[in-house]
Amino acid sequence: MTGLPLPLRQAGIRAVIPHRYPVLLVDQVSEVEPGRSIVTVKAVSGREPCYADSAEEAYPVGLLLESWAQSAVLLTRWENPNPDVSADKVELITGIRDVVLHGEVFPGDVVEHHVQLVREVADAAILAGHSLVAGRKLLEIGSFTMARRGVEVLRPEGVA
Repeated sequence: MTGLPLPLRQAGIRAVIPHRYPVLLVDQVSEVEPGRSIVTVKAVSGREPCYADSAEEAYPVGLLLESWAQSAVLLTRWENPNPDVSADKVELITGIRDVVLHGEVFPGDVVEHHVQLVREVADAAILAGHSLVAGRKLLEIGSFTMARRGVEVLRPEGVA
């Protein structure tokens, strides 16, 4: 995967991680240093499902965090893609600490996520980073941990 041309857009992203519309919240990979860091882009649009029945104008913080988390998964899966979660392992968030939100995101904003891999051991990873909008820091994540588990562990007993 390291030879993919940048910027990497939707089809390329879907070849690395299993997320699909409407839960794929990363639009482009603009920089990547495999095993070290990634920069991704999320363009917020007023046509997103979260705005369908809402009078809110600000993008939901939970979706902002999920977009950053998907960027983290892209980094950890860059050299070992997993486009079909039912065929491999699934990434699970095990912790997130020292999160600071400096403002809100609105339709028309372009969010740039910066993710650094702090450490990866076996099926676990620790990451950190931040997000920018128009060059200003919007979000800081001091520590983000995730673990990979086989999809069979997540299925209810008796379900194949």
